Amino acid sequence: SPDLLMNWSVSDVADERNIDNTGLFGEFRRMVRTSGTVGGIAARIAGHKMGFRPSSQSIHAEDLKSVLGGLKGPLMKGAQLLSTIPGALPEEYAKELAQLQANAPPMGWNFVRRRMSAELGPNWERSFRSFSREASAAASLGQVHRAVLPDGREVACKLQYPDMKSTVESDLRQFRLAVGLFYRLDSTICQDDVLEELQDRLYEELDYQREAANMRLYHLMLADFPDVTIPRPIDALCTRRLLTMEWVNGRGVQKVLDTNPTQEERNSMARALFRAWYAPLYRYGVIHGDPHMGNFTVRDDFGINLLDFGAIRIFPPRFVQGIIDLHRAIETDDEDLAMHAYAAWGFTNLSRDTMRVLNEWARFIYGPLLDDRERFIQEDNDPQYGRAVAERVYNGLKRTGGVQPPREFVLVDRSAVGLGSVFLRLKAKVNWHRLFQEVAADFNEAALARRQADALREARVPPPLGARA
Repeated sequence: SPDLLMNWSVSDVADERNIDNTGLFGEFRRMVRTSGTVGGIAARIAGHKMGFRPSSQSIHAEDLKSVLGGLKGPLMKGAQLLSTIPGALPEEYAKELAQLQANAPPMGWNFVRRRMSAELGPNWERSFRSFSREASAAASLGQVHRAVLPDGREVACKLQYPDMKSTVESDLRQFRLAVGLFYRLDSTICQDDVLEELQDRLYEELDYQREAANMRLYHLMLADFPDVTIPRPIDALCTRRLLTMEWVNGRGVQKVLDTNPTQEERNSMARALFRAWYAPLYRYGVIHGDPHMGNFTVRDDFGINLLDFGAIRIFPPRFVQGIIDLHRAIETDDEDLAMHAYAAWGFTNLSRDTMRVLNEWARFIYGPLLDDRERFIQEDNDPQYGRAVAERVYNGLKRTGGVQPPREFVLVDRSAVGLGSVFLRLKAKVNWHRLFQEVAADFNEAALARRQADALREARVPPPLGARA
């Protein structure tokens, strides 16, 4: 039955002898699981586009969110990513998926023992004074266990779930089918480059040694910002499927908000988050592409701990120059500069009309940065304001012939929308313009290129996947 299929866990198909190669049968089970899910999604999207709007559509969207959240794989990440692009998904689905976070049930001790033995050898427990049998967190690609090293240091061990490479491949195939069907019904937003970007970043996330290198990179980039803590990786205990890092103490954002923090405490969290995301972008051309609230915790002094470094994007310096130029173009209403900026971003064959529609989205994103005063990130109290802007932009793009977002656009857009949502929840009231000036005022493309090359070399970051990455 469908219920039985949905209750299968990854452990059901994990082979004791080889935890990451479950073979054709395991792949078949995965395909059965996701094909039914995506087929249902595609059918409901098709019904939406053909004008069928059942009263239970929001119920279907909620059901979709719970189904994707239960899959320990990238389908959820892809859906989250698309939910930030105006018009990429029907409104009911975008609304639900925008709230979706990875919090799948953790796998048991049998999996933990097999994973640790596969990565560190049969005597792996000698590397630790103690190792918790219970997971402290579970996400889409792996789960985290707390441990203590022989020298007394507390660490977090992130263990990748079994056979995740085939899971990624299967989920991407199914996700392409769903998105492809939607595009045939509505060609306003061409997702080809978006899907290529999603594929490359997901494959990078499977390599925990790359993530350890990203952590070293973030240590370098944020060394001058004491309100942001980056845990250090323990290189001797890191492999492609095991990431061991310093344990950092902090509370979840919602737990902090439940204590009704003062306005200054709210502002401190927001300033730390802004610097953690945008100092690396404007100084090194690097962005953290996954700003949901599960990826950072709050320190006792209301600084932040940044925790997850799988979805890191390294940009060509000319792309960051394009971001700066678009900011200046919106500020001065310079359409020629805006056209030049979009070309640097990777947009092709833009008409002036399409550019003006994109500028409305840019004004929504850049607006707080242009306003030199203390303010909330969104001054309109309407929680649907952002969705209304996205709807206008989508309708404008449809009227002017559609657009193909370049792959470089995707994670910058996701970060801006995701962080904006966090700033809204924090109810932070700060001078966003001055924060932006703090990290970007002395921007120079050539200087960024030098800093980026030096930092990547020192942190030993491997080249990004993707021909244009």
